[in-house]
Amino acid sequence: YSSFRPDGIILFSDILTPLPHLGVDFEIDDVKGPVLDQPITTKEGLSVLRPIDMDKLHFVGEALSTLRKEAPEAAVLGFVGSPWTLATYIVEGKSSRIYKTIKVMMRKQPELLHAILNHVALQITEYVRYQIDSGAQVVQIFDSWGGQLTPQDWDVFSKPYLQMIVDGARATHPDVPLTLYANGSGGLLERMASTGVDCVGLDWSVDMADARTRLGDEVSLQGNVDPIVLFSDEKSIEAAVRACSEKGRAGNSRHVLNLGHGVIVGTPEENVAAFFDANRRTLY
Repeated sequence: YSSFRPDGIILFSDILTPLPHLGVDFEIDDVKGPVLDQPITTKEGLSVLRPIDMDKLHFVGEALSTLRKEAPEAAVLGFVGSPWTLATYIVEGKSSRIYKTIKVMMRKQPELLHAILNHVALQITEYVRYQIDSGAQVVQIFDSWGGQLTPQDWDVFSKPYLQMIVDGARATHPDVPLTLYANGSGGLLERMASTGVDCVGLDWSVDMADARTRLGDEVSLQGNVDPIVLFSDEKSIEAAVRACSEKGRAGNSRHVLNLGHGVIVGTPEENVAAFFDANRRTLY
């Protein structure tokens, strides 16, 4: 924060962080990433699920409170995974490219998958509330693998559970903005906005102008410079920032400049600084 002075800072906490504290243990393999010993693939497997233990997540709340004190001029963002995205790990037992196990479950055992999604949605709603109470001024929901679903399947297996979180957060914290992001979301934009979130996050595969045309001015947009641009030069970075910002702020629209995903490992720090500087020159 002190190096780049952004307008907002997000607590980086892996989306899987709450899983052990609602009954789903996992280990991080240096090569494979997260690995679950016991994926849930049967009705009997539901027995491991339990209410989220927020006492075990005290470090998240403490970090948010500290950020509010250390960076009083910046908006502090909380961070959670969507029920569908978390369920992909719970069912697959690891990262996946094709999501075969959970997609077959959608067809053969939909009641089981809905039970998993419902439990996760209820617990993540409590986790969102906890983060807000601890200092988060905005919460971003990552439906990272929502784009792996057909739009029709997203309506059934992702949207209702995102809606539970949005409605639950609104019930207790109606003034806290919520942002929804999904990778590969070009076919889902209208559906994402229909959840009632305040802001839709875009990856770099969507043209910002197209998104604005499709969604209108009622919802804010966030994104969506390609993170690889930060490996180029200052001129290219400024051009990408200017194009994104001008499209995002067309008319009276609201736009949060961001990358289309996170900063990639190995990105030169001076290019990250150039990204922020370009934004300030474009905006002011």
